[in-house]
Amino acid sequence: MMQLVIIGFGYSASAIENEVRPHAEGITVTVRSEAKAASLRAAGRDALVFDGSRIAPSLAAALAGATHLLVSAPPDEAGDPLLRAGLSALALPALTRIAYLSTVGVYGDHQGGWVDEDTAPRPASPRSVQRLAAEQAWQDFSSLQGAELAIFRLSGIYGPGRSAIENLRAGTARRLVKPGQVFNRIHVGDIAGAVAAALIGTGPLGILNLTDDEPCPPQDVVAHAAGLLGVEPPPEQPFETADLSPMARSFYGENKRVSNARIKTRLGYAFRYPTYREGLRGCLEAGGQAV
Repeated sequence: MMQLVIIGFGYSASAIENEVRPHAEGITVTVRSEAKAASLRAAGRDALVFDGSRIAPSLAAALAGATHLLVSAPPDEAGDPLLRAGLSALALPALTRIAYLSTVGVYGDHQGGWVDEDTAPRPASPRSVQRLAAEQAWQDFSSLQGAELAIFRLSGIYGPGRSAIENLRAGTARRLVKPGQVFNRIHVGDIAGAVAAALIGTGPLGILNLTDDEPCPPQDVVAHAAGLLGVEPPPEQPFETADLSPMARSFYGENKRVSNARIKTRLGYAFRYPTYREGLRGCLEAGGQAV
């Protein structure tokens, strides 16, 4: 039975924790504030504070006994927070498997072409440059530690509470049209399933694209969600004239189709939500029917 430590307990990590729990003897999670940690402890979780600046003795003790490590906390300009705080200086005698959540953004723009794990990364945005540097740092650490490492490159995350279904209900959904633009996405349920398979398994891991089967234009997803709700979709709006934040606009600067073939063969993973159609249906069923 695994002893798992999760660094950064957010939306995706909480879904992974729920998936892994039946297979774990103990799970310790970290958050950035004591208030959040106290709330999680009140709900029955073993929660510690890690703000990226130092590894407290309580976290060092949890790491010393960990057989498995999940890293969901993002890097910043100074690098990965856990490695920066001195993880390599700790004795980690039990650690055998590490899962690191990264992003398909490390591939950069491919003008709508296909990429896979053998495609050379060429990140453009500062966030993706930081992610690629963190990937390399974790590869170096895992090699020295002798632990098996999975680097999961995730596409755009959606799921219950965070999908076009909720955006339509809130009146915030838009159908932005940029000719030729496509995105992959990944349902949080498949993040949980695939990462759990890697942590529970014993085979080789490596770099794995965690993404759905069907890259498609973003406006198609909104239109399909509207159909599920039985409402009219918002009108199409040209991307060039849309009022977007610099971050939102930057996502449209990269256009690629991401292959998930390797994760299916290496982990033997069968996607629960292979396209946005199944995924949105799942979101609707999780959140109740249209009113």
